[in-house]
Amino acid sequence: MSESIPLPEWKPELDAIVGARHGGAAAALLPRLRAIDTRFPNTPEILHQLAWSCEVLGYQREAAAAYERAIALGLPPHELSSAFLGLGSALRCLGEYARAEQVLLQGQLQFPTQREFEVFLALTLHNLGRHTEAMQTLLTTLVETADDVGIAAHQRTIRYHAAQLDRKQE
Repeated sequence: MSESIPLPEWKPELDAIVGARHGGAAAALLPRLRAIDTRFPNTPEILHQLAWSCEVLGYQREAAAAYERAIALGLPPHELSSAFLGLGSALRCLGEYARAEQVLLQGQLQFPTQREFEVFLALTLHNLGRHTEAMQTLLTTLVETADDVGIAAHQRTIRYHAAQLDRKQE
């Protein structure tokens, strides 16, 4: 006979907030997320949801701080990958491109099958002025992840052009 593990005290409330947020009410629910964070400080899952909501609403600095705390406190893997991606995105929006690149590369190393890291990394590389590397990353990701018949048919050509971006054609 297995005993069920009781839910943490904060879990039902957080689930209710997150569920309501999916209806497009992030701004209205942000005060509730801040309040639950105050009542249950240093809870990584709460911090992650607070960060996500702040990021969606354009509060990038608050989002980055909450993502960093959530990551430092430890998140389950499915939330950790999302937090790395969110932190990298928030840092990029704040103009902290070098830090964004480091975070996204770290996330990519920890979650190599999650190809979304490559797309956000390409955006960051573009901001860093590394346009060729950004385009190569995007084009490679495109051909390796697209199910589109037309893209698949031109995969070899797209790969060739990705490798030749800065070379002059004769």
